[in-house]
Amino acid sequence: MTYDVVIRNGTVVDGSGAAAFRADVGVVGDRIARVGPIGERGASEIDAEGQVVTPGFIDGHTHMDAQVFWDASGASSCWHGVTSAVMGNCGFTLAPVRGDARALVVRNLERAEDIDPTALAEGIDWSFETFPQYLNAVERLGKGINFAANIGHSALRTWAMGERAFEQEATDDDLTLMSRQLAESIEAGAIGFSTSRSEHHETSDNRPVASRLASWDEVVHLVSVMGSLGAGLFEGADAGMSSPDPEVRQRALGRMQELSATTGVPITFGMVATRGSGYLLDYLDEAAAAGATLFAQTHCRGISVLLSLRTRLPFDLLPAWADLRALPVAEQLRVLSDPVRRGPYVEAAVTAEYEKWTGVGAQARPPDFEGIRVYRQGLPPNPSVADVARERGVHPAEAMIDLCLASGGDQLFIQPSRYPQDEEVLLRALRHPRAVMTFSDSGAHLSQIADSSIHTHLLGHWVRDRQEFTLEEAVRMITLVPARAWGFHDRGLIREGRAADLNVFDPALVGPAVPALVADLPGGGLRLEQRAQGFRATLVNGAVTIDGGQLTGATPGRLLRQRPA
Repeated sequence: MTYDVVIRNGTVVDGSGAAAFRADVGVVGDRIARVGPIGERGASEIDAEGQVVTPGFIDGHTHMDAQVFWDASGASSCWHGVTSAVMGNCGFTLAPVRGDARALVVRNLERAEDIDPTALAEGIDWSFETFPQYLNAVERLGKGINFAANIGHSALRTWAMGERAFEQEATDDDLTLMSRQLAESIEAGAIGFSTSRSEHHETSDNRPVASRLASWDEVVHLVSVMGSLGAGLFEGADAGMSSPDPEVRQRALGRMQELSATTGVPITFGMVATRGSGYLLDYLDEAAAAGATLFAQTHCRGISVLLSLRTRLPFDLLPAWADLRALPVAEQLRVLSDPVRRGPYVEAAVTAEYEKWTGVGAQARPPDFEGIRVYRQGLPPNPSVADVARERGVHPAEAMIDLCLASGGDQLFIQPSRYPQDEEVLLRALRHPRAVMTFSDSGAHLSQIADSSIHTHLLGHWVRDRQEFTLEEAVRMITLVPARAWGFHDRGLIREGRAADLNVFDPALVGPAVPALVADLPGGGLRLEQRAQGFRATLVNGAVTIDGGQLTGATPGRLLRQRPA
């Protein structure tokens, strides 16, 4: 047999959870053709001595719907071994969209998902209106990784209702329009339908995003469309599922369970593993026993916001800082470097009554200097701002300012979520058979969050450093488990005949690098780029896309359509 690629001398961790074994892997075209000793030379050879060979990683929760038009590589996900990504989560998609009402779609995206409106305007070829047309547009693009797409509830509402989508519930005529478009989208290969009812999702003009105006009856009606087709997943959660009121919470959990059981549609929702949230894991088991199919999407480190002088700081809350923060970054650095001119700003930062201000979502919020970490290395531990301040004998606010100055404004700080993860609940969630480790939000929160690295964080922190999971267990968590959850039946395992989505990396080195701010969005906007360490190569559909830490320029990625049987 003639092989296009042979990965030789590696240790195969095949995604099944079974013990690793030494083998060569041969690729012909876009498929795995041989797993075992290979005598023939391949047209291309990769020496994997001392490396492991795994299936490509799968991320079920991204927002790369817009980025796919201006970034052929799939960054930063591509750097962390992700070869397939599901986009269109939380109800946010670019389509369907009326040609004269694109501003309504942008309104849903630019604040809730922190996607630069200039990039949306300049980076997208708006050659589509319906969601099937959007899928066709994505299919035509060169792509470094594979994509599957949900159709989003907020876009569906604004397409059907216009401005009314932000003001009222749908009429019967609106529901008819939405139902028809949803059915056509599922038949065209949309992987599912997504919504958001989260209080953190607001528009750029301080209103709830469109999906939050929908009644529960509207949600049931639309999910039932997928049920009648026998295809599609529903991604979203009833806001009451995390309510502190037991009655509200129980009602929300009950109607989610009933929705899946009566329609036959699998439901997935995000779970932040905070103290006291373990009831959601029990709920998954109870729902399954009642005939419903639900699975949670979990994180592996807690969703944190990254701060910097170039983006946002806790001091942005202070009126005394407003004039400084309105200046170009270079001028801010000059002011803060001047012992006299910086004085009032340091004093304001040190003496501020931060408790007067609260932030929404990932906006600036009061600082907890004991909790905010100085981002010095990709994996824990990183010192807190308070730790650095104690070393220097200064107030934490002044230490933070000095760190910004010393780095020319580039120093990043990790601000933990206001809902910090509890390690005991988190580990239980990561081990739960009805939970999937995903939820990177890649493609969104471009200057705020860098969670494309959760897969390499899992491998570096929880496997190598903490030894909470074997390598085989962790690889299964990010390959076969999400492949089954989202129905990618030919991916997630190293088996002959399967799609040749593969990673080659050194388990002793794999992990995330420290992110950096780069100004490469359409229109010159900033985004956080985070690369990884330890990768020898990544293959997508049999083509090498990353070799020795560098992009090859290959764009073999595909649109993964999921059509009704």
